[in-house]
Amino acid sequence: MDLDVPRAHHDLGGASRYACEKIDTRPHELTEFDKQVDAIRQLLSAKGLMNVDELRRGIEAIPEAEYHSLSYYERWLRSIAAALVRKNVITQEELRRMVE
Repeated sequence: MDLDVPRAHHDLGGASRYACEKIDTRPHELTEFDKQVDAIRQLLSAKGLMNVDELRRGIEAIPEAEYHSLSYYERWLRSIAAALVRKNVITQEELRRMVE
């Protein structure tokens, strides 16, 4: 892929700077954190509060430096939290208290 072509920071497919990194394709277990974040996403979806398109859009909106410092499910949680605040399901203050 041509690196001169503008791309978003989350669009890593074909980027030569990542092509040299070996991908671990072995099956692996999800952590409890991973499972909990996925469960939250499923509940929000079942209640009509968030769909996968909103999740993806929120992940893609994470600033580049933060995006690359977060794990896969940390990105999910960041997107979920932002959506819940944006939709007034929780306030920024409530979110802040939850993470303290």
